[in-house]
Amino acid sequence: MIEKLENLSVSKPAITRVFKVAVALIVAGFAGSIAVVLWALVNGAVAFGGPQFVTIDTGPLAGAIAGLIVASLLTGIGTAAAVVAWAGALLNTARLEDKSWFTALLALGLVSFGWVAMIAYVLYGPDSTRSPADVAA
Repeated sequence: MIEKLENLSVSKPAITRVFKVAVALIVAGFAGSIAVVLWALVNGAVAFGGPQFVTIDTGPLAGAIAGLIVASLLTGIGTAAAVVAWAGALLNTARLEDKSWFTALLALGLVSFGWVAMIAYVLYGPDSTRSPADVAA
């Protein structure tokens, strides 16, 4: 199994593209959920006050629930893509002689700060699939 992983390589440009798509999907899902909640409140899906503290109108609420499902799916797909990008970055940096990038990506990812490490990697990280001669050219 280890031999198969040694032959596996992911380029930094591919990792960067996947990470950018992941961030875009997560932001779209978050913005969409805020927009749906605001839309539901404006259209009276949930009303606060009156004889009952909270009144729910099922008409607009059904549309809001459908919108929240779509926003949740966007966020979930974006999160999965971010994990794939992180795994690709781990594979890429594991092939380097200097293991500092690999260690930082792994440690920060395991303590839920992988997004910090991924932003740093996308901006400044090395690419094990490129030779030093390719970088200088």
